[in-house]
Amino acid sequence: MKFRAPATSANLGPGFDCAGVALDLWNEVELTEAPGLQVEVEGEGAEEVRLAGHDHLGLQAFALLAPVDGWRFRFVNRIPLARGLGSSAATIAVGLAAGMHVSRRPLTPEQLLVHALTLESHADNLAAALAGGVTFTWQEGDRFRIARIADRLPAMPIAVIPGNRVSTEEARGALPAQFSLHDASFTVGRAALLGAAAASGDEGLFAAALDDRLHQPYRAATATLFPELRAQLPQGALGVTISGSGPTVIVWARRGKADPVAQELTHRFPDARVLPLAVAPSGAGPAV
Repeated sequence: MKFRAPATSANLGPGFDCAGVALDLWNEVELTEAPGLQVEVEGEGAEEVRLAGHDHLGLQAFALLAPVDGWRFRFVNRIPLARGLGSSAATIAVGLAAGMHVSRRPLTPEQLLVHALTLESHADNLAAALAGGVTFTWQEGDRFRIARIADRLPAMPIAVIPGNRVSTEEARGALPAQFSLHDASFTVGRAALLGAAAASGDEGLFAAALDDRLHQPYRAATATLFPELRAQLPQGALGVTISGSGPTVIVWARRGKADPVAQELTHRFPDARVLPLAVAPSGAGPAV
């Protein structure tokens, strides 16, 4: 049995801590009956992930729903670690998808999110990895809700991934404790546009929505490609956002313009990995 979960890009400009989008880049686990517990890890960051042993996030997630003994787990990581693309959220989501299947417990993405949040606190990444498409998540009392508002966005995401890593703690440490009323009002307005753009598929609204004043200006020191790309967008691009905590940035290309935009980015940033992607309409579940 194989299960997979997608990479994610969270925040989406003004959607700080609430907006997320699933990307067509997948972590996978293959599950086979075996004596005891056997774990293999391949792909991105395999050596350091192996050191986690039984503390592997995917195993911890699976164990929330089913016993790990009696299974051989073969994890295949394709999402770069600590680059702002939700690698840990995808690992948790793929473990939950496998555990749900084995335990024969049909759970909704919101129900799975309850379990996932015991392992990671970033609901925006987790919601997109579990539900797929474009999601908004928010808290009502002690419960987190997920709204999956679209299968795709009116632009094509191209990830520009530098070689350095940034921890979430480091990125959050750059944010101020207080904001001006003007900056808060500005960002709330753009967040409303973001929801409208995702729901309607309007390219013009989406381009107008990507600016914010709550987190991206302060994370530019660790997401070093962001200021340059924002100042000089590739021809055919609508805008740029910092992906999660960075350092990866997402350049949003007009539909039909992804290839030339990716070519320009590859030429301008030869030391970065440039990945043209698509929005993944499905979330964690069996691999097909």
